[in-house]
Amino acid sequence: MKAKSLKRRKAFNNAMLTLTGVCAFLSLSVLFLILGYIAYHGVAAINWDFLTKLPKPVGEEGGGIGNAVLGSIKVVGLAGLIGIPTGVLGALYLSEYDSGRFGFWVRYGADVLNGVPSIVMGIFAYSLVVLPMKSFSGFSGSIALAMILIPLVLRSSEEFIRMVPGSIREAALALGVPRWKVILRVVLPTASRGILTGAILGLSRIAGETAPLIFTAFGNRYWDEGMFGPVAALPLVIFNYAISPYADWHQQAWAAAFLLLMLVLAVNVAARTILRPRQEQAG
Repeated sequence: MKAKSLKRRKAFNNAMLTLTGVCAFLSLSVLFLILGYIAYHGVAAINWDFLTKLPKPVGEEGGGIGNAVLGSIKVVGLAGLIGIPTGVLGALYLSEYDSGRFGFWVRYGADVLNGVPSIVMGIFAYSLVVLPMKSFSGFSGSIALAMILIPLVLRSSEEFIRMVPGSIREAALALGVPRWKVILRVVLPTASRGILTGAILGLSRIAGETAPLIFTAFGNRYWDEGMFGPVAALPLVIFNYAISPYADWHQQAWAAAFLLLMLVLAVNVAARTILRPRQEQAG
């Protein structure tokens, strides 16, 4: 009886292991299918001129997206400068000082914001920045992306800060170190690798957002004159070229999509690489 039961358990275990393996393979296949499809259509258009030159006028073949590459770096970079410190400081407050009702509502609000469609953030930034300034601008685009980034960084950073063992805090406090110094010199450095990982993943998330930039940065076919005027960005180029009637622009849209996808993939790999030593040490 026991032998039959053991044999049945082994068979069931093997069947479930096979099923989970098939599901994992299918999930991975979707990723490689998307990568391969985009690469097939767009990699041929990627060259140095495509990455550094301005777009050509309508009807002329060639041209590049250099202004969009630079614009994306500027808009996402400014969003990171605004959103990452704000999110980390908020996470420090929630994890170290407030575990009551106010902290509950802040966490709840951050979770709700994480589920809000990005186009809503774009409309809000349009009303908050674009209308008072009476101009589309890269700055307003950064504000919109920062509003998406802040709750992401806040929630991920809070989790990593809470993972710091309480014994480390207690040991520092027992030595007479003020609490604010414990936070800045003990807790924050200990959780810094995880916080950095969350921030990088957050940046990769906002780098591909299109809807907020349509209402804010708007786009530009020339080199921009600063962050207080219309700025080109990779998601905007992909959107505008994809809906155009020109075959050459369609290929450039695929190429821009492949470039953006590679950048996001590289950022995610970098984040995993940064976090891996800590995971191995914890294991």
